[in-house]
Amino acid sequence: MKRITILLFLGAFSLNAFSQDDDLQFKLDSIIKEADLLYSYEKAIWTATDILMTDSKLKNDYGGYVVSHSNDTIFTTLIDKSQKQRIAKYFFIKSDLSLPFDSEIGLSPLTNSEQELLDIKIKMISQLSDKRYEVRIPHDFSPNFVLFKEKEEFKLYILMGTSDYGIIPFGNDYLFWANSEGKIKNWKKFHSRMIPAQSKGPNGEKVVSVVHSHLKTTPYITATDICTFRLYGGLCDMEEFMVWCTATGKYYKYSLKTNKIEIIEP
Repeated sequence: MKRITILLFLGAFSLNAFSQDDDLQFKLDSIIKEADLLYSYEKAIWTATDILMTDSKLKNDYGGYVVSHSNDTIFTTLIDKSQKQRIAKYFFIKSDLSLPFDSEIGLSPLTNSEQELLDIKIKMISQLSDKRYEVRIPHDFSPNFVLFKEKEEFKLYILMGTSDYGIIPFGNDYLFWANSEGKIKNWKKFHSRMIPAQSKGPNGEKVVSVVHSHLKTTPYITATDICTFRLYGGLCDMEEFMVWCTATGKYYKYSLKTNKIEIIEP
């Protein structure tokens, strides 16, 4: 009887270990999926605004943007300064965000969905001055607002951007959840401060990989970490980075080449 009990216990332990591994892999896969969408939105609007800025007339009337998607297509809508009309719309496929496959140029009314995204974006950003959110924009960095609609609710990410060469602007990133009216219901700050990564060492040597750590309140590598690295890592000639998570006691390594997260035991 004792031997059977031990075997049963070992079997239960083994099943539990597999379950934990499956749960962790599911979590990491969901992080990659969210990072892919974040990156698609940001990269598409980077490309769209770069194209728009080559047109002097459109450039002078540019006043903002909204982004949406359907399946593998990303729609970037560029809005005039009055925030009432569309001045251009560019269409991208997720697999190629370097060039739109189609475009519509010229003044036209916003669609109902575009107007809704713009209204919600404005409402959510207007609430960020509330001191409880502790939103701060450090000197030399600029905020990028990424809005997703999920059924009847909305998510607004804030990522940091920089025009300084050789810097990956990790940190100072947020996520806000709002209801269908744009009222913020919940929020999370992933990092307590900016943790910019440098592509050059103190003596000018090339940096090929960087690592930063997360507090227990952020137990995994984040979609914002990965999106930021995908936007700036290639510009800094880096292909991977790692995060040390104190909550799980593990390193998580992300590779640009594979777009996957590898778990590294210390």
